[in-house]
Amino acid sequence: MKLVHMSDIHLTAPGKTIGGRDPRLNFERALTDILKCHHDAELLVITGDLSDWGDRDDYEWLKARLDRFPVPVRLCIGNHDRRAAFLSVFPDYDGPGGFAHGLQDAAAGRCLFLDTVQPETHAGRFCDVRQQWLEARLSEHPGPFLLFMHHNPMPTHLEPVDRIGLLDDAAFRNIVRRHRDRIRHIFFGHCHLPLAGSVAGVPASSLRGTNHASYPVFAEKELLSASDLPEAYGVVFVAEDYVTVHMVEFGYAGPIRIEGSPDYKAWDRETMAR
Repeated sequence: MKLVHMSDIHLTAPGKTIGGRDPRLNFERALTDILKCHHDAELLVITGDLSDWGDRDDYEWLKARLDRFPVPVRLCIGNHDRRAAFLSVFPDYDGPGGFAHGLQDAAAGRCLFLDTVQPETHAGRFCDVRQQWLEARLSEHPGPFLLFMHHNPMPTHLEPVDRIGLLDDAAFRNIVRRHRDRIRHIFFGHCHLPLAGSVAGVPASSLRGTNHASYPVFAEKELLSASDLPEAYGVVFVAEDYVTVHMVEFGYAGPIRIEGSPDYKAWDRETMAR
């Protein structure tokens, strides 16, 4: 199975920019690149921060755009989103307790889409109601599972980032630990960074967003970082006994050279240009 992971698209009003970049334009560029290179993907998942300010107009524009996109799409919400405005445009995501949870079966297993948003804070929460929902979904089906969420479920050791990570991360990891033999991978966003690690023994990964990027400044203790690194999305291959995750920097504008044969015999020290 091939799927595309995208996060932190931060849609704004037409012509508005973030960090000198146009989120709508970059989202369109990402979709164009996906159709060019990965039109055979089974699913596109966007893990939150769909809108920069949680404006209904952004969700209406997003729905109209995705309705024309030939690859099936599933969404999570993030700390910049407003749940009520999102659900008013995407009512199919309205789940138990009013949270924007969801699930979808795919070739690689059952995908679970989690709502980690807490109003009036950039930090994430996974309260008792949400924990019960996840526990029930993991218990009622044999799996395997792929989990998608916005907030980072483990520490990044970047202090400003971790202050707005998933504050109930220990409780979340306890649930994952009980079912880890059937959870293949956890995908998240929020950090605007390529990250890889594990959550209670389950591999987890994140990536840069489609607009603005961060940078891991470990010495900074107070403020979040920003950089001019290229915009990106992820391409994921899931097979029975492996998961491969790529970060595709579609915003990279430099040259790409097709050179260097993988054939060992072609590597001649005397004749090969390096």
